[in-house]
Amino acid sequence: MSVAANSSRWKLIWLVPVFCFCVASALSGADWPTFAHDPQRSGWAVEEKALKPGNVANLELKWKVQLKNEPLSLTALTAPVVADHVKTSQGIKTLVYVARSRGELTAIDSVTGKIIWTRDLEVHSLPKDESMWLCPNNLNATPVIDKRTGTIYAIATDGRLWGLDLGNGGIKFGPAQFVPPFSKNWSLNLHDATIYTSISQGCGGAPSGIYSMDVHDPRQPVTRALVASKNGAGIWGRGGPVIGLNDRIYGVTGDGKFAPPDGDYGSSFIAASLRDLKVIDYFAPTNFQHVTDYDLDMAAFSPVWFASGMRNLVAGGGKEGVLYLLDAGSLGQKDHHTPLFTIKLANDDNAFQGEGIWGAPATWRDDVGESWLYVPIYGPASASAPAFAATHGPAPHGCLMAFKVEIHSGTQEPTLTPEWVSGDLDLPDPPAVANGVIFVLSTGENPMQTTGGKVIFTHQKILTNQQREADTHNAVLYALDARTGKTLYQSGKAMGAWTHFSGLAVADGQVYAVDHDSYLYCFGLK
Repeated sequence: MSVAANSSRWKLIWLVPVFCFCVASALSGADWPTFAHDPQRSGWAVEEKALKPGNVANLELKWKVQLKNEPLSLTALTAPVVADHVKTSQGIKTLVYVARSRGELTAIDSVTGKIIWTRDLEVHSLPKDESMWLCPNNLNATPVIDKRTGTIYAIATDGRLWGLDLGNGGIKFGPAQFVPPFSKNWSLNLHDATIYTSISQGCGGAPSGIYSMDVHDPRQPVTRALVASKNGAGIWGRGGPVIGLNDRIYGVTGDGKFAPPDGDYGSSFIAASLRDLKVIDYFAPTNFQHVTDYDLDMAAFSPVWFASGMRNLVAGGGKEGVLYLLDAGSLGQKDHHTPLFTIKLANDDNAFQGEGIWGAPATWRDDVGESWLYVPIYGPASASAPAFAATHGPAPHGCLMAFKVEIHSGTQEPTLTPEWVSGDLDLPDPPAVANGVIFVLSTGENPMQTTGGKVIFTHQKILTNQQREADTHNAVLYALDARTGKTLYQSGKAMGAWTHFSGLAVADGQVYAVDHDSYLYCFGLK
């Protein structure tokens, strides 16, 4: 290795901890500003200090508040986001924010559960098609907080972007048309005064892809779009687009044509430039046609971007139940089909509903510098899944699987070492990790989408909203030891209903969750 190469290597080593310090300094322990905590969608509340493996057995329901809202096509409230030290008319407070499916954004006092303000995101148009769970015509995207400007951004059902004052709900930006009306858009992300979202399903006639709006100048916002495919291939994951620390934005596409020369990236991971949303890299599994033919699209699972040692990595998977570990700078290497590591975890039935990898993963770096990856699974584990060092009983409905990210002794490339698998979870939501504790919600929802078998075929009938709302169970919050998977706490019947495609927030010693009955729940230490 040359002196110059050695110099670059040492610069990289020093850059990683410096960046981590900057992120920790920018946020406090009472901030959870976006879905899965940060633009990389790590799910890691790195600032959290109060909750620990030794005390989470003392969690209890501190308060719950039901918001005036009628659920719309399975969805009631967005995943919570949190901001501390917010100046309100009642003093400085930590506020929790949720958007209601019908189109309101509400701020709640984190201590009392009292509503501080509500803003109606007014809509003056009507959808052309009736609402149903595939195209719900609702407020679907989790908002994002910009602490620097004291603004929370949300997309109304008509596709307009609103920027509201954190403390009083006053309008600070817009509303400005961002995405097509009544499109199915997913959690907002934020980088350098630019808001990002992704779209799937073609609802409202919206092309699937990644969309951005530059809000530097509120008088002249600039909108850009990346259409991943003209033939479907929606970017589904509820976490929305993922922003790496390498000036790239990532998404995973659903079923659709795979023909990169034609601009079609079905059943793929894609990376685009942040500023102009041009595709600069992609990965597709070699069996992409099988994935598309059997509706096993990978986009059900939002990816995560994280650093481990000297490598920047992306991890993701989908309904096929296959987990992929990719190099964030070269997703599929030279042929665009070669991952760093892959492993089959679930869905031996080839089912397109109710089995496989769904939701979003979480990552964590422990106190000795080892990186962990946590993956939520629907249905039973695959017969070919790896042997885990620790298991916690049968898990027919779903589980959480934990891996250490290590360097393979032979290839010297990153690999995943199976550590533990949780006990049974009734369709787990994306987990959140804080200070050695992994929180996960057993959602209790009904995942069946059609009549007939789990394998897709031609004459299946799509279930109605009412059919999907039947045969559900109340959601349960679990706290597990992040190193061993041991259950440290579970909320029992504290939550009264199930939830669909949501997520947790962890901030300042409290855990927030929502359910289908439009309740926001706050769990904290006794």
